[in-house]
Amino acid sequence: MYNTIVIGAGQAGLAMGYYLTQSNSNFLILDKGNNIGQVWRSRYDSLTLFTPRMYSSLPGLTLEGDAQGFPTKEEIALYLETYAAKFKLPIQLETEVLKVAHNKDIFSVETNKGILTARNIVMATGPFHHKYIPHFAENLSCDVIQLHSSEYNNPSQLKPGNVLVIGGGNSGAQIAVELSGTKNTFLSVSQKLRFLPLKVGGKSIFWWFDKLGILKATNTSSIGKKIQQNGDPIFGFELKKAIKECEVTLNEKVINIEKTHVFFKDNTKLQVDNIIWATGFKQMYSWLDIDIYNKKGTIKHRRGVTSIRGLYFLGLPWQYKRGSSLLQGVGEDAKYIMNHINS
Repeated sequence: MYNTIVIGAGQAGLAMGYYLTQSNSNFLILDKGNNIGQVWRSRYDSLTLFTPRMYSSLPGLTLEGDAQGFPTKEEIALYLETYAAKFKLPIQLETEVLKVAHNKDIFSVETNKGILTARNIVMATGPFHHKYIPHFAENLSCDVIQLHSSEYNNPSQLKPGNVLVIGGGNSGAQIAVELSGTKNTFLSVSQKLRFLPLKVGGKSIFWWFDKLGILKATNTSSIGKKIQQNGDPIFGFELKKAIKECEVTLNEKVINIEKTHVFFKDNTKLQVDNIIWATGFKQMYSWLDIDIYNKKGTIKHRRGVTSIRGLYFLGLPWQYKRGSSLLQGVGEDAKYIMNHINS
């Protein structure tokens, strides 16, 4: 019997472990991966964060290097490994959670290595583990190479010919720019792109966001609601430059696919050889045998605290602030949940 079981040993799970260690709690962190930082290492080779090192640290350990510089994925993976070792966090790897049930204030966690029990469960798997691909992708010919952005590593995975990147977020932007160096590249977006510089006056734009109070805006504040409504801009001007120089061709939203042809909202179409789905992720907890969803199909919680006593979520987008699902903000939410567990 554990006081707390944390499911997921990514940045959210490690931050939770840090605070549980501080409170001398009897806890265990479970993760199905083979090593810490595995998710980061599996992302595309050229991935670089757009948040600087000064906003990419977990509580208790500063990420080394130029504070205003931008870390690579390998740097973050190594940092998470170092973090887990420094605080001697009790982590059980290669452990897949098959089912979580709740009975009389006790949680039963069924895994591929047996059954564990706990008084509290912290779901720290985050939002980035179940890829989202539109249903009409099934219509795509098997002659077309298609990868989700979480599966893409580098251009060598693709066949000769053009490539269509679908999705106008920062991952889609970075991948499109990289591919434009070797392939005829198209980018499909559902709304007008907005660009912001990575640095202003020699300092990261996130430093300015911090000074202006934007990073402190909560999910219920007027500023927070507006940011959520507008979505993230593209940080940096590499894609803007590539579009201007015709290295990347911009297309409207994809509405259908038939074999090797993709159809766009403006009634145009494109024959494709490769597709990268930079369409994000969806939250799925099929193994959680507890009703946690509201009428909209999203998780019912208040800053990670659910109506089920002892059940918590950590690392969700805008769980409390913009950085809740990122390195920069997950620690604050983890501390809040620890205090709630101890109350």
